Amino acid sequence: MSSLEIDPRYPRVSQGRRMVGVLIDWLLCVAIAKGFFDGGQRWPEPFVAPAIFSAQYLIFAALGGATPGHRIMGLKIVRFSDGGMPTPIQALIRTGLLIIIITAITFDQNGRGINERLSNTVLVKTR
Repeated sequence: MSSLEIDPRYPRVSQGRRMVGVLIDWLLCVAIAKGFFDGGQRWPEPFVAPAIFSAQYLIFAALGGATPGHRIMGLKIVRFSDGGMPTPIQALIRTGLLIIIITAITFDQNGRGINERLSNTVLVKTR
């Protein structure tokens, strides 16, 4: 299969579903940051929520293949090559590139962002 063909093994997940999943994860991280790290301020330090987001995304992607937002939206991260659980290295690559937003909003014909292509993962529907 050439790199320009659509892969029939993994039906494309809509961008809306992906974005709602990330939004849910982000809101959970902001709530955690606000609840534990606000220090009596109106909002917690600006780096706290992104750090929590990075940590939770990495941990949930590596251990369960899905973040809370993914689970709520019926999505799961799998290896593109064989559909298995992503390895910790793949989860680390995917997380690191997701934090650089532009890599997560540039997609190929299969709907995979650069973060998915470079980590050899894909997001699939579970329901």
